[in-house]
Amino acid sequence: MEASTLVLLPFLFLVVLMLNTGRSVCLRNSIPAPKTYPVIGCLISFYTNRNRLLDWYTELLTESASGTVIINRLAARRTVVTANPSNVEYILKTNFDNYPKGKPFTEILGDFLGDGIFNVDGKLWLKQRRLATHDFTPKSLRSEYVDVLRKEVEEELLSFLDAAAQDFQPLDLQELLRRFSFNIVCIVFLGIHRSSLNPSSPVSEFDRAFQTAAAVSAGRGSAPLSFVWKLKRLVGFGSEKDLRNAVQKVHSCVNEIIREKKMMITTTTKSDDFLSRLIVAGESDEAVRDMVISLVMAGRDTTSAVTTRLFSLISCHKTTECELVNEIRSVMDITGGGFDYQSLKKLSLLKACLCEVMRLYPPVPWDSKHALTDDRLPDGTAVRAGDRVTYFPYGMGRMEELWGKDWDEFKPNRWFESYDHNTRVLKKVNPFKFPVFQAGPRVCLGEEMAYMQMKYVVSSMLNRFQIVPIGMDKPVFVPMLTAHMAGGMQVRVHRRDGSQ
Repeated sequence: MEASTLVLLPFLFLVVLMLNTGRSVCLRNSIPAPKTYPVIGCLISFYTNRNRLLDWYTELLTESASGTVIINRLAARRTVVTANPSNVEYILKTNFDNYPKGKPFTEILGDFLGDGIFNVDGKLWLKQRRLATHDFTPKSLRSEYVDVLRKEVEEELLSFLDAAAQDFQPLDLQELLRRFSFNIVCIVFLGIHRSSLNPSSPVSEFDRAFQTAAAVSAGRGSAPLSFVWKLKRLVGFGSEKDLRNAVQKVHSCVNEIIREKKMMITTTTKSDDFLSRLIVAGESDEAVRDMVISLVMAGRDTTSAVTTRLFSLISCHKTTECELVNEIRSVMDITGGGFDYQSLKKLSLLKACLCEVMRLYPPVPWDSKHALTDDRLPDGTAVRAGDRVTYFPYGMGRMEELWGKDWDEFKPNRWFESYDHNTRVLKKVNPFKFPVFQAGPRVCLGEEMAYMQMKYVVSSMLNRFQIVPIGMDKPVFVPMLTAHMAGGMQVRVHRRDGSQ
């Protein structure tokens, strides 16, 4: 029996005793809450639903008139979970200063992310955001980034898929696209090329350690009893031992990259990547390391998860796939083949499809802040100092009040103001209704970069290939630090007739 299970036994005994003696009660609140008992709170429900927390929270929010629920459970902070856009705007913008990441959040991810941009607040966050801004300007995206995408897509991704189509061998599309995204991040931000695209080849030590560290860190945040992982970390066993070893390997790899980059900078070799600018700016090795880890994490899984899910969905919506191919080829006819910064913006149906995928399967399905002082949200929910306050993009994409009775259908046309086969005008959607890139002061710097990469990859693949899933049941959505499809996505690749 695992040590973590042994730790839970006394609490399970308490639960059984309370249920058998009839002493359980359901707390009455004006804000809905799951069935809650004295002392242990809603620990029973939380533990029962620990492997389906996204859907459990969504069910609770669907039953709430305000779109907000309160979660109280033993050994955890009182948590306010909301899918109400007014509350989201208040948390992320109106009263931004009262809702930082907070120490409880940074403690969960601190061993892995350190003081990287996604794990800090205040002046340190602002400093790192300013340092990173250069890589996300329209000038950088128009020239440097598009050039990297063009080279890597043509020489690496499409070449691999050509070979796969010829051999007619199945492959894991999610792993292929994850490796591609990882390489793009390494090239753009670190100035290096990391690993093979072939999903069947071993991943690099860096990549493997990164996956382990991300998975264990995410498990901390959803643990039924937080003191269990803290105890395991203290004595160094189980998953916390794995995390410690993985973080050491990630740090070792990143530190070696930094040392090599410093040597390059002292020679005549010119380098204008993000890592080089950090070093030239005089940042400490530790600060550089933490910023690099945060940026690799942000770009490594997010775009690949969305594009994989898109291929999964359009395989069941052939009309949408045909319309996408027609749009892509009409743009390519105008440009003479290939894509640049401006032509990618013309792919409005493709952007609508990507938005629809992220509405249903956001790469970051929830995000939490911690209240500094007592407060009250716009829907009337009382917030106490120290509460965890979570806004919930996954649940928001499933609210009938926000998206209509057909919220569970894949319908890209919902993103258009007007639509016909010749003209598609995208709606301007409230970012607090669709906060997949956050919103307010902490809105994601890489939003446009992410759309560009996803558009370039999907359009290049759809123009040339037909991606056919192999005997897939409905994919399971796994919420780690960034969400993905459990078990990947096995596909076969076919050449598409008339490809350019």
